[in-house]
Amino acid sequence: MLRWILGGRDAQSAVEKSPVLCIGEEQPKNWFTELQVLKGHFDIVRFLVQIDDFRCASAGDDGLVLVWNVETGEKLQELRGHSQQITAITTFTCVSGDTQHTSLITASSDRTLSLWDPDTGNRVQTISDLQSSVKCLLVLERLCVWLSGGDELCVWNKDFQLQCQRQNHSDTGITALIELPKNCVAAAMDKEIVIYRLTVSSDSSLSVAEIRCLSDHQDNIRALINVNDGLFASGSHIGELILWDATEWNILAYEHILWEESQADTQAEIRLGAPKPSEMSIQHLTTNGKLILAAVGSGLYVYSILTKTVVAYRKTAHDSNVLHTMLLSDSELMSCSEDGSVRMWEMQDLPLPAEPASPGFFGMWSFGRSSKQTGPPSKKVMEMPSLRMLELTGDLIGHSGAVQMFVSFGAKGLVTCSTDHLLILWKNGERQSHLRSLALFQKLEENGRL
Repeated sequence: MLRWILGGRDAQSAVEKSPVLCIGEEQPKNWFTELQVLKGHFDIVRFLVQIDDFRCASAGDDGLVLVWNVETGEKLQELRGHSQQITAITTFTCVSGDTQHTSLITASSDRTLSLWDPDTGNRVQTISDLQSSVKCLLVLERLCVWLSGGDELCVWNKDFQLQCQRQNHSDTGITALIELPKNCVAAAMDKEIVIYRLTVSSDSSLSVAEIRCLSDHQDNIRALINVNDGLFASGSHIGELILWDATEWNILAYEHILWEESQADTQAEIRLGAPKPSEMSIQHLTTNGKLILAAVGSGLYVYSILTKTVVAYRKTAHDSNVLHTMLLSDSELMSCSEDGSVRMWEMQDLPLPAEPASPGFFGMWSFGRSSKQTGPPSKKVMEMPSLRMLELTGDLIGHSGAVQMFVSFGAKGLVTCSTDHLLILWKNGERQSHLRSLALFQKLEENGRL
């Protein structure tokens, strides 16, 4: 049964302590209260990408790419061609005169790249016999080219013709790519961020050159995102969050998310060991240009770009690692986890800001700056009067496996994918009931019964 778990909870309390609402009971406005299970994959579904206002594509370890109508839940196309798991997927929109068409680009462990037409399901182009699997894709629509990253960086035009490439020398290859100003791109490789510049010659040929290597992270980079035209951010396996200047590539802010033993733990005879690296690892970053939301282990961390300080966090937001996040507004956010849940959160002011909150409620993180920073170290949680709490406002329970990611279609609903091979389309029950009533009245009117 679909259910909503509502209300805030202590960081260490069990989910079952919260009130539960079922379908048919009074529901908070604009919350997802209906679900539709979408079946079609027969292995882990890892990727979702929005095609337009009413379609999305899903892909995963079965090598399939499925196109869905999020308004009806109908499977529109089944794109078959890859023999192994999909490792990356993105959209590629080409504008021709007054018309534009969105295609899909996929990469697979079978060492092929494919261009698909989601309208017809046809594979338009394919590149095979690559030297290695592609781990990430980046479309530069302004230059009408796209890049693939793996053991090498390749630049392709819209006709899937190789324009130029650069060989990489790292253990893991390129794991993430983002676009930067001045025809530059940033590539995450192990502990480093490599800046490349694309140059267009007079004969319209392209070349790519490495111009900078940023080696400020102490561990492998797990997340790399654009913040705005002038900033980008990266997160590492040991909880380092770095804010970068997008044109000069200098560090503007550095936060290291650390565990801190409470006084009770210090006095205990039996102490717990140091946290595992995965508990501090930044698995995902997202931003709205004002805030950065980081998935850190099983917790959530909200960082203000303006003040360069933490504004809210929750050490235990889920029972397992958080895999994907989204900022719905300046005060609302969403996260999904290996524990199979998708949770809604709201940043709220402390009820008694003059009184310090207990460490048990907020968890035990401390925040510090890199030794490279000249400014004062970040204040500890107890000394930050502007810190807000993350209050749990909803919990979507439907998947039986780890929820890999989700895509929001606003009022049309939310799509989630999981290791249970399923997609779930979540919708606002009140809105859906209203739409069904309208459709019924229209049908009755057409039949002359009104």
